Amino acid sequence: MTTDLVSRFVKRYVAGATIDIDFRQSTDSSNVTALFGPSGCGKTTLLRCLAGLIHPDEGVIQFRDQTWFAADRNIALSPQQRDIGFLFQEYALFPHLTVTENIGYGVHDHTSAQRQHRVAQMLELFDLKGLELRHPRQLSGGQQQRVALARTLARRPKLLLLDEPLSALDTLLREQLRGELRAVLAELGTPVILVTHDRVEAIALADRVAVIDAGSIQQIGSVQDVFTRPKNAALARLVGMETIVSGEIVDVLDGLATVRVGTTSLLAVAPLTAVRQVHVCIKGEDVALQKGSSGSSSVRNHLNATIRSLTQEGPLVRVGLDCGFELTSLITRPASEELQLKVGDPITAMLKAPAIHLVPAAAGSLSASHPG
Repeated sequence: MTTDLVSRFVKRYVAGATIDIDFRQSTDSSNVTALFGPSGCGKTTLLRCLAGLIHPDEGVIQFRDQTWFAADRNIALSPQQRDIGFLFQEYALFPHLTVTENIGYGVHDHTSAQRQHRVAQMLELFDLKGLELRHPRQLSGGQQQRVALARTLARRPKLLLLDEPLSALDTLLREQLRGELRAVLAELGTPVILVTHDRVEAIALADRVAVIDAGSIQQIGSVQDVFTRPKNAALARLVGMETIVSGEIVDVLDGLATVRVGTTSLLAVAPLTAVRQVHVCIKGEDVALQKGSSGSSSVRNHLNATIRSLTQEGPLVRVGLDCGFELTSLITRPASEELQLKVGDPITAMLKAPAIHLVPAAAGSLSASHPG
């Protein structure tokens, strides 16, 4: 008996788009996987195929020892037969039912005693006590979300599928509920797959990320690996790395590569493959700024730069820099105010070597040099 959800299928649309999926998910713990990518890339198609709401044109979907879909054997189990929980973006609460009745609907086929016990558990788990007799219109957006989750989970599904679970909420409430939702998902002991196009949401909620683009999974791994070590420049752009520039490795010594970017040299962790032409990928939050001399800092890269632009982005400030190439730094507003940043000011940009991710850009090799 396998402990995995295995999905290998093709779904074709009349408009010409083809979704070609090869996806595997561990199901032996409360593992949360985010399907991340731009609108129209195939995320929701994968989720709906897993749920049984639509059927692929070919392929197979298996959950543990049960086949949910097999095109060559005409197997296509209904959502009810798959025993999954699916939470839509709109929550779809019954407006005429109370909180208790909405949650109880998820276990309407249980005995009265079982239903009351399960509803009480959900009210406790989702911090809904005191709201039992309210109707959806009397609840905040966050409370509605918790009721919808409670109703979905009351029946203890084998797998929980969430379609953009926070998208119906305003920005402030989304930020507040990310932590709450993550804590609830960790407590459930149910494997979870969620769809999101929001990088912050994927990082906050998931253990693993599957990046989908142009109808197929391009990279899958831990949140840390996917968002800090994308396997190519296209994926670096997709996961939101602010600086992606071409560079040339001119030397490798003791695991560190000297990379020429424009008129500037950087020290970065050398790629595993010996190449010369690379893409240099840097996250904005990894670029620290300092006025004047950087002193005795142990940071490998100290770049003399000029501030070219300052853009407010909520609690952050995006700082455009010229340091022989275009570099972006993301810092907090208090940090920006403390530094008294102004366009045209000289500044020192500091970067640790491991924060610079190099991916091969073209064929070519470089032999490691050695002292002496």
